[in-house]
Amino acid sequence: MESPLLDDFSGQLIVGPDGDYRSIRSMNLKDLWAVFWIETVKLWEIGGPIAFNIICQYGLYAITVAFCGHLGPTQLSAVSVAQTVIGTFVFGFMIGMGSALETLCGQAFGAGQIHMLGVYTQRSMIILLLSTFLLLPIYVFATPILKFLGQDHDIAVVAGKFAMLTIPELYSLSINIPTSKFLQAQSKVGVLAWIGFVALVVHALLLWLFIYVFKWGLIGAAISFNLVGWGNALAQFAYVVSWCKDGWKGWSWSAFNEMWAFVRLSIESAVMLCLETWYMMSIILLTGHLKDAVTAVGSLSICINVDGWEAMFFIGVNAAISVRVSNELGLGRARATKYSVYVAVLQSLLIGIVCMIIVLAVRNHLAILFTDDEVLVRAVSELAWFLGVTMLLNSVQPVISGVAVGGGWQGLVAYINLGSYYVFGIPLGYLLGYVAKLGVMGLWGGMIGGLALQTLLLSFVLYRIDWNKEVEQTTERMRIWGGQDVETAKTLNPRSPKGLRATIYA
Repeated sequence: MESPLLDDFSGQLIVGPDGDYRSIRSMNLKDLWAVFWIETVKLWEIGGPIAFNIICQYGLYAITVAFCGHLGPTQLSAVSVAQTVIGTFVFGFMIGMGSALETLCGQAFGAGQIHMLGVYTQRSMIILLLSTFLLLPIYVFATPILKFLGQDHDIAVVAGKFAMLTIPELYSLSINIPTSKFLQAQSKVGVLAWIGFVALVVHALLLWLFIYVFKWGLIGAAISFNLVGWGNALAQFAYVVSWCKDGWKGWSWSAFNEMWAFVRLSIESAVMLCLETWYMMSIILLTGHLKDAVTAVGSLSICINVDGWEAMFFIGVNAAISVRVSNELGLGRARATKYSVYVAVLQSLLIGIVCMIIVLAVRNHLAILFTDDEVLVRAVSELAWFLGVTMLLNSVQPVISGVAVGGGWQGLVAYINLGSYYVFGIPLGYLLGYVAKLGVMGLWGGMIGGLALQTLLLSFVLYRIDWNKEVEQTTERMRIWGGQDVETAKTLNPRSPKGLRATIYA
């Protein structure tokens, strides 16, 4: 199905003369179901493979924690801290810097400026490579940083050593993230799913070989992590260069043009996403100050690890709705953009409810994959209710963030995240956890309060968006950054409303 709008165009059922959906007020139930089904198929055609790929990438982190966890409670907590605090901090910043590419590639593809995708991707590679050098001190000084933040001495030392060993994987992100955004914008997501799956399988085999056969311990885990990270990045880059000739025209000096404007949008994206990803990281840091830090951090890390699986799935949905929004805005279809968002939010909420029910049903067995320690198993079971509520809230929030990335209004979301998380959520968690002496449950309860406030505010913003105005802003943005007349590109692009009508009536 090349275009969801083309399928019903001939029957004039759900598409108006402008190539966009008709107003929902003029539709009957059959028409509404047709729109819902079309947008569902389109969402999951993109989101399914992306979600699978993201889950496989997250699996690289998760199974590393699982394998190392069986080496002992200290190793479990140390690798969890290294991955959750250092890894999340760095990955959140890098994926945020790369999200500017998601906005521009999606809108350029929708507007018919496919040749610009390669230029934008190269520009993003340059920016992300420079970003890795700025982040390098975090790895080098991981142990003193973690101690300063209040982590247990033994955990901080082991986590710092593991972080140092995984520095090579950091640099692979400067290729991995831009190439994945390049492919996502064109809905070429099947290859991402296959590469991610192969990387996950290879990583599991290497972890087993290095840790249990060669007895290399954490060093073996880090070696596998680095090898698979670079293998993943190089495989995606090879596909882009060899099989995407329409978007990748070779290396170009144009990548250095409009660099500051691109950096500015990248920074806005990074701030928006970092405030989200660092939020859950902060609860790990606060938990490190509690009594019996090893058990507290270990149990919470397992819960956050489980929540991470759902979060990674919804990052796939986030990417899919971002592609849908950016493509449709680039095509000038305001109502198609709005209806795709509504369908994605509704379905994500339903999935979140199912995830919460599953977690509560198996709460006594959640920790088995990560540890054999009975104390940790019981502690995780007690936190399952907080985990379930968090997973429910996290089902909607990433979708709305994806809409923000697709539309290019990351700056507004950054302010909402800052207020909800760091002005309200963390102070509330501190009061409940330390002042009210509720421990981990108090800390997490405060975090949930911040997450709920953020979801409420983002929902209100989403409700008030003028999508016709967003289309106008997209056209202006692409005229400035695209280097050509966007209206002309849309007319020549058979995927656009004008091009669609020209093709049909020809």
